[in-house]
Amino acid sequence: MAPTLFHYPLVPMDDFLKHERKERCKLLVGAGVVALLVIVALALGVLLIIYVKRANSEACQEGHRAVMECRNVTHLLQEELTRAQDGFRDAEAQVATYNETVMTLMASLDKEKAHSLDAEKKVEELEGEIITLNQKLQDASMEVERLRRKNQDLSARIADQKDSASSLKDTSSAAAPLLPILLLGHGARLL
Repeated sequence: MAPTLFHYPLVPMDDFLKHERKERCKLLVGAGVVALLVIVALALGVLLIIYVKRANSEACQEGHRAVMECRNVTHLLQEELTRAQDGFRDAEAQVATYNETVMTLMASLDKEKAHSLDAEKKVEELEGEIITLNQKLQDASMEVERLRRKNQDLSARIADQKDSASSLKDTSSAAAPLLPILLLGHGARLL
């Protein structure tokens, strides 16, 4: 291949110097930036070394151990709290069940009390009736006793007057049927 001729346009010298100054400025700015970055990197490196030394120091290690121990204790306490809360919920459920049972028993007790009061009233009424009936029975017994005495008196009179004439016979035959009638009338009046 044949050599090619390159044609460069002619550049005035002023433009060339301006361009060169710009390049030098850029180079100085770039070098300054690089130097600044190196200084910052060195400062960060030094700070990192100081941090690592402090992080690996005994006081920091103890602090780290204390933090880990606190985390472990906190975890254990959290578990205990969870168990206690579960136990508390179970206890609340039992209390609710017991309260429900107590309410049921109290309602049943109230019913039994009402039933017992009714039964007591009934017993009092029956006792009153028994007292009344006992009084009537006593009265009837006394009346029967009185009538028996009267009957005995009449029988004794009849025996005394047996020797008498027919008038006594008529009287005794008339008194005998009257006795059961008197007893029946008196018994019906008591009841």
